[in-house]
Amino acid sequence: MVDEVDEPMPDMPGPATSQVPKPGVEASDPAEPATTEPATTETQTATETQPTETEPATTQPEIIVEASGSFIDRSHPTEGSAVVLGDGSGQRFLRFEDFRTDNGPDLNVYLSAAPTDAPAGQFDDDFVDLGDLKGNVGAQNYEIPVGLDLDHYSTVAIWCVRFGVVFGVAELTAG
Repeated sequence: MVDEVDEPMPDMPGPATSQVPKPGVEASDPAEPATTEPATTETQTATETQPTETEPATTQPEIIVEASGSFIDRSHPTEGSAVVLGDGSGQRFLRFEDFRTDNGPDLNVYLSAAPTDAPAGQFDDDFVDLGDLKGNVGAQNYEIPVGLDLDHYSTVAIWCVRFGVVFGVAELTAG
């Protein structure tokens, strides 16, 4: 059985600005290119027109990859990548891309302090539960608690709560 999801990139918080003319500069119709050619009419002499300058429009904050890793098998075939996305505001998301694992009961997404090669029982010793696995196939996003130390919780684990089994893991490395 396949529970496929295909979530878009997460909405990242952050300041949004609109296109605002710089002080002292006339705004023009954005459909018309700015010009430095002299403007003339039949009733007035030629005058030079100032080019229109505007601050760049920013509607979405810049999303950066803070850390990433590739899934490897543990007790079940697991593949894809885990990516930590941030925008500098402190809010981060864990995103799975090209993700696939076996379906199972009571699967959760953990950020664990255990290394990827640790015995299965160590993944739930020191961990943060990001919630139920949304699907065993496809792109999906999980909100990371603000301020969580990813140097400490650097392993993503697909954990079966019911049977205490780790399906697959990914080690997050900066950058």
